[in-house]
Amino acid sequence: MTNITVYDPPMCCSTGICGTDIDQKIVNFAADLDWLKSVGVDVRRINLSQEPSEFVENGQVKDVLDKSGVEGLPVIFANEKMLSSGQYPVRKDLAEMAGVNVDKAAGEVADAGAEQSSGCCGGDVTAKSKDSGGCGDNGEAKQSGSNCC
Repeated sequence: MTNITVYDPPMCCSTGICGTDIDQKIVNFAADLDWLKSVGVDVRRINLSQEPSEFVENGQVKDVLDKSGVEGLPVIFANEKMLSSGQYPVRKDLAEMAGVNVDKAAGEVADAGAEQSSGCCGGDVTAKSKDSGGCGDNGEAKQSGSNCC
């Protein structure tokens, strides 16, 4: 089984999907990591705010921090090999890092260049309704990135 380890910049929670000003790239990245888990990849996220000793103990991550500071984060490893730093890869790139065939594993996968519509409630928030657990006050789904749940 492939292991993906992500050394995240300091965030208020383990996923970065909290607060009032959520970066859509981080929302997409969290959804893509969940997708990797669903196809059998072991995923671990390490947050600088919550586990700083992990960053010091890993020599490669420490080197990135020494050279680039937090701008070098996230640092992403696959099976203990550093493959990326300073950016959140899209699903296609994460799948490649994990050795997963995107088309066969997911059936339908958003194009890497397309904006994914995924909200904090999980899935496409535009598809949520009053009957299916939408997050809006009047039963309508809120826009993604609205910290709805």
